[in-house]
Amino acid sequence: MQINGKAYRTIWFENNTVKIIDQTKLPHQFIIKDLKTVKDSINAIKTMEVRGAPLIGATAAYGIVLSIIEKNDQSFLKKSSEDLISSRPTAINLKWAVDRMIKKLSGINSDEILKVALEEAKAIVEEDVAFCKSIGENGLKIIQEIASKKKDTVNILTHCNAGWLATIDWGTATSPIYHAHQKGIKVHVWVDETRPRNQGANLTSYELNEEGIPNTIITDNAGGILMQRGEVDLCIVGTDRTLSTGDVANKIGTYLKALAAKDNNVPFYVALPSSTIDWSIKDFKKIPIEERNSEELSHVEGVDENNNVATVRIYPEKSKALNLAFDITPAKYVTGLITEKGICEASEKGLRKIFK
Repeated sequence: MQINGKAYRTIWFENNTVKIIDQTKLPHQFIIKDLKTVKDSINAIKTMEVRGAPLIGATAAYGIVLSIIEKNDQSFLKKSSEDLISSRPTAINLKWAVDRMIKKLSGINSDEILKVALEEAKAIVEEDVAFCKSIGENGLKIIQEIASKKKDTVNILTHCNAGWLATIDWGTATSPIYHAHQKGIKVHVWVDETRPRNQGANLTSYELNEEGIPNTIITDNAGGILMQRGEVDLCIVGTDRTLSTGDVANKIGTYLKALAAKDNNVPFYVALPSSTIDWSIKDFKKIPIEERNSEELSHVEGVDENNNVATVRIYPEKSKALNLAFDITPAKYVTGLITEKGICEASEKGLRKIFK
């Protein structure tokens, strides 16, 4: 996708170094950062320099590569894999990618292990690009159907950032939007600002602007009244972990959007690659929900009148805050799941029908 008219991916490997776009600096600064050690990869995941389930998985895969470059030793590799998995708990792609890498490297001799690791990490990256493109092609059909019944613009609401900045390219929830735009369908996106880190305002709107797609940032709680007014034709969100039951763990606030959509008969779709499906947990109450630093709530970052980036506190100094990063949307509120294999019902029956 595009930044300042130039095509980028969110992560790539160059001269034994992993290159990432530092997303904590967007939209005010565009900075490419080098990851040279496995600790750099872990820190990038923890501090959300990279974020979004598919991108976290790719970063972890390249973290394994950096671990081998740093110290080609099995015990160090094992420790590195454990540290990577524990860096963030909710997104299933993280563990999926590390487990896939370790399985691939099992039994490989030390002379070949770096070559094999790099090939597998690149395979994970290319696979995600292909999956996200297919998600877009499949989701495009939904937008086309709505557009065929309307004379004007299709209004789509999304939450958090499930765009190309959360993947390698194309995105999940945004991929159908990009495909529709490229087909000449008039679309407009309602972008939830997505407190506390404002991934919608800072990232989704930013990337939509770069692609020339009309969008409007709204407060997280404005979606309901827009649906009541008939100004939302469709909701598409991403997911950090979707159970085989169809229950969806995504950025905090997703559940409330699904409830509003259900009450107003607005289709609510979740876009995801198969790497985000958790086939083991059946009870959504067992999904680990990350609790992040309360300063993400009490402080905001922006640009002052001198165009300098500054952080300010907005809460009373003595106030406490609870910062849960994700919530659960039960499958009964999900119209369908948009995957690389097609669109299915949000249920085990629906998922197993396309993922045999």
